[in-house]
Amino acid sequence: MSNDKEKSLEHLTRITQQADVMAGKACIRGMRVTVATVVGQIGAGHSVDQILADFPYLEREDVMQALRYAAWRTEEREVLLSAA
Repeated sequence: MSNDKEKSLEHLTRITQQADVMAGKACIRGMRVTVATVVGQIGAGHSVDQILADFPYLEREDVMQALRYAAWRTEEREVLLSAA
C-alpha cells in the first residue's frame, strides 16, 4: 500500500472491522451499521440528514467517513463493467 493510501486510511477512525461484528464487514464505530448500508442509502437518494434521522445514533462524520472509505475501496481494484 502506498504512503498516500495509508495516510488517507489513518483519517478513517470511525470505520471498524471486527470478525465478530457483521461478519467482519466495514462498520461504523463497531456498531452493526455497515458502510454498505450508509452508502446504499445515499445511492437510493437519501440525504445525509435523512440518514441521520433514520439512524439517530450516527453522526454526520460517520456518514462522511463511510463515503470516503467507499471511495477509497473503489480505487483498490479495477472492475470491468459490461457495456450498456
